[in-house]
Amino acid sequence: MKKYQLNQDQIANLVYEALETELGGVEIYETAIKCTINEDLRREWTEYLEQTRHHVDVVTTLCGALSFDIGKDTPGRQIVRLKGEALVEAMKMALEAGDPEAAELVAAETVVDAETKDHHNWELLREVAKNSKGDAARALNTACDEVEGEEDEHLYHTMGWARELWLQALGIAAVLPPPEEEKSVKTAIGAARARQARAEML
Repeated sequence: MKKYQLNQDQIANLVYEALETELGGVEIYETAIKCTINEDLRREWTEYLEQTRHHVDVVTTLCGALSFDIGKDTPGRQIVRLKGEALVEAMKMALEAGDPEAAELVAAETVVDAETKDHHNWELLREVAKNSKGDAARALNTACDEVEGEEDEHLYHTMGWARELWLQALGIAAVLPPPEEEKSVKTAIGAARARQARAEML
């Protein structure tokens, strides 16, 4: 069995990207909320915005615990920031086009894009925690315990919203709020079951 050694430089890069993803997520949710027509979705994203602001604090605390400089602007952070800015710009363009339903769809897809990266960050951070020891493991596990469940909800619920809003736009019967929200889905298996159950909810 090959022995592996944690790459501390890459761990730092991942944590910096996680911080930048959360910072960008705040602006993404602020813009996405402006695109919403559905009141249930607006309430949900308003809650997610507040959670994302807290996630910024959690990652900032994690940086301190790991002795990482939160002001360090790495190439990875720059790329994450650029992608986040592009997502915000896409929503602004959709709003300016004057079709509220289309703007809401763009916002849902944008949040799914952003939350996919966010979800991936936290999955990787949990793996780093499992393979770390001492203070680093404790700090990483504390951060993951606080954030990971919320990130699961952000991704899977918004994927459901994006699907159902598209179906509605296509003139196909939609379940709103989506079954992922009704069933409080927080896992990929739960999301699959929610999709299977949606026919019963129509």
